[in-house]
Amino acid sequence: MNIISLFTGAGGLDKGFEATGFNTIWANEYDKDIWETFEKNFPNTKLDRRSIRDVLSDDIPACDGIIGGPPCQSWSEAGALRGIEDKRGQLFFEYIRILRDKKPKFFLAENVSGMLASRHSKAIENIKELFADSGYNLSFTLLNAVDYGVPQDRKRVFFIGIRNDLNFTFEFPGSLKQKLVLQDRIYDIQDTALPAKEKQKTNGDKCVLPNHEYMIGGFSTIYMSRNRVRSWDEPSFTIQAGGRHAPIHPQAPKMKFIEQNKRIFVPGKESLYRRLSIRECARIQTFPDEYIFYYKNLMAGYKMVGNAVPCNLAYSLAKAIKLQIQEKKT
Repeated sequence: MNIISLFTGAGGLDKGFEATGFNTIWANEYDKDIWETFEKNFPNTKLDRRSIRDVLSDDIPACDGIIGGPPCQSWSEAGALRGIEDKRGQLFFEYIRILRDKKPKFFLAENVSGMLASRHSKAIENIKELFADSGYNLSFTLLNAVDYGVPQDRKRVFFIGIRNDLNFTFEFPGSLKQKLVLQDRIYDIQDTALPAKEKQKTNGDKCVLPNHEYMIGGFSTIYMSRNRVRSWDEPSFTIQAGGRHAPIHPQAPKMKFIEQNKRIFVPGKESLYRRLSIRECARIQTFPDEYIFYYKNLMAGYKMVGNAVPCNLAYSLAKAIKLQIQEKKT
């Protein structure tokens, strides 16, 4: 089945869907820092680089499904929580505009858990009604990526709709029995990471493994307000879209509590406290090593990886969508 990808980012959703046999024929991404990475990893997909507001529905090919995650900053718990009042939050309406015009068999929209904050309840109900009024049976839930083959605690909201004439409502897949931890994904590359050059410039030409380099520099008081270390036998903290807040590598001991909102690195062990590399973050996001991220400054690399939907989570959802549509046909 052919799909189109809106707000595609670095392509985590697309990678998971393609692993189940879906074919991304067209994608849209406005962030120029992402273009090279997406195009080199999806050479057979047409990438439209315009703002989604400038894309006419007639510019988009017919498809079986639409996937994508409208920008999440306006819904983020770490942000201003302006939600649908923010222009970025209103990009949800652009997604719905295209959905109504193209009428695919299904859609998937992903966003941060912050949109579930009580102050957004009316906006969320409005979005649900818009999806339903567009002609889809809607399923809506909060998922944690750790339940779907991802070594990371990462809670995200998913809207999945099945076109009314297919006469069924999507059922989210159950959790996988096996939970992955950091040791499963990054233990074998712990000794080969390189620090960034000055001003976070890439050291990529010297990396033994592509993108296996980490941001250098100090840590803010906000960062030092709580423990940022997960052990080898635990899943990672959420991989965020910024290198400054990347988790600390599990080689380090848990940060020492001093008082409320203040922790320090264990004295005598300071050399062990480094941020996870971009490749380590990508592995935790379940990108394969052959998936290479292109950037000149590490901040752009961390942003691409952190904003992505984990590939394994996308795969689980894509597999369930495909199976349920096929079963309905028979």
